[in-house]
Amino acid sequence: MNVFIEVVLAVLIVAAFFLGRYLRLQFGKAKIADAEQIVKTIIADAKKEAADIKKSKILEGKDQLYQLKIKQENEIRQKRKELHRFEKQFANREENMDRKADLLKKQEDSLARLQQDILKREQYIKSKREHLNELIDEQVVRLETISGLTQEEARNLLVEKLKESAKEDAAQIMKDIRDQARVTAHREAKEMIIEAIQRTAVDHTTESTVTVVRLPADEMKGRIIGREGRNIRAFEMETGVEVIVDDTPEAVILSCFHPVRREIAKIALEKLISDGRIHPGRIEDVVIKAKEEMEERIHEIGEKTLLEVGVHGLHFDLVKALGKLKFKSTYGQNVLQHSIEAAHLAEYMAVELGFDPIIAKRAGLLHDIGKAVDSGKDEKVAKLGMELAKKCGEGPIVQNAIAALDGESAIIHPITVLVQAANNISISRPGAKRETLEEYIQRLQKLETITGEIEGVERSFAIQAGREIRVIVNPEEISDIEVDQLAIKITRRIREAMEYPGQIKVTVIREYRIVDYAK
Repeated sequence: MNVFIEVVLAVLIVAAFFLGRYLRLQFGKAKIADAEQIVKTIIADAKKEAADIKKSKILEGKDQLYQLKIKQENEIRQKRKELHRFEKQFANREENMDRKADLLKKQEDSLARLQQDILKREQYIKSKREHLNELIDEQVVRLETISGLTQEEARNLLVEKLKESAKEDAAQIMKDIRDQARVTAHREAKEMIIEAIQRTAVDHTTESTVTVVRLPADEMKGRIIGREGRNIRAFEMETGVEVIVDDTPEAVILSCFHPVRREIAKIALEKLISDGRIHPGRIEDVVIKAKEEMEERIHEIGEKTLLEVGVHGLHFDLVKALGKLKFKSTYGQNVLQHSIEAAHLAEYMAVELGFDPIIAKRAGLLHDIGKAVDSGKDEKVAKLGMELAKKCGEGPIVQNAIAALDGESAIIHPITVLVQAANNISISRPGAKRETLEEYIQRLQKLETITGEIEGVERSFAIQAGREIRVIVNPEEISDIEVDQLAIKITRRIREAMEYPGQIKVTVIREYRIVDYAK
């Protein structure tokens, strides 16, 4: 039984072994088949993907090749265009060079002809000059033969005759003057009375042309006058201002139509009074310092005006010119106040009309800037102001607004019209003008201008309300003998160029000064 069981177990074991092997073989075949199928699928997918990649790369290559071909064709086309343009330029240059060469040749031919003509004319002129000299020599010899006098003797005789004739003419003129004086004595007396009446009518002008300087005591008047009046004469000569010392207690009066000069004299006199040392040398030094101080003050006035009006970026020369307008007046109206008023008016109108208010205000402020320019020539204020504004870098609108005030320049912008309107409004308002003062100042300025233009005159000052002109000459150009002739010449020039009541006293001063230093 046990053996049977063992046999059965052995048989079962063997059967199980073979059965397991059979089953393992079957399972292996199935797995191999599945794996093969998977490999085939992978290979098929790989081939398909490789084909797609190959196709894509081929298309990319073709596209790049096409783009490269187009780029090369464009470059070739551009190169051809540039080459064609260069060829055209080269051809034009060759043509221009040919034309220039032809023109140069023509000019050379013309120059050669001109040189030949000049040589011919020079030879002709030379021959004519020689012939003329021969004729002159012949005529001189004939005249000497006829007259029995040499050329030098004839010249001396002519000079003597002219001297005698001049003396006779001078004596006749003096006689005529005396006779005329006797005949017109009554009329001159009337004119003197009229002049006196006119002096009393200058009160309104005097208020605007004098400055009162207070003194610490009346004794100071004697020191201001100096010994035999040397201090007051030196002060008036240096400043061009008349010093009036009268019975007014503890005060002297400075009289001058030029406000800047008068202010400089005031500053200098106050410094001399406070210092106490008053003599000609000290006066000259103090006046120089007063002029420097006045320059600084003028600039400060200009700066304050810019801050008040709100205008910025003005050139230094324009700022200085604005400060000078403080001491200028037109028909009794202060020019700086008038300019400020015109600037504000132009700004307000520009805002209302839609124009640039900043430029309008700037043009209104500078429209009368030419009145601050002392050119020494009889030029229009508008032209002087426009040239100054152009020199200082102002724009064309501002220049046009200044230049168009004389009515002769064309208007290029509406702001110019606004400035003209602002100017007319400012000067036409009630109380803005006083005709007498302006006419008076213009007469004195013309008097100084007329005398200053004469050769040899260094400085000239109108004093005594225009009844006297003091002229300081350059001692190196005018001698003592010529001073008398210069005074006569100035008197004649004033009489011809001006109309004035009464008479004008002409005082010519020639001073030769030598300065040295002991070291």
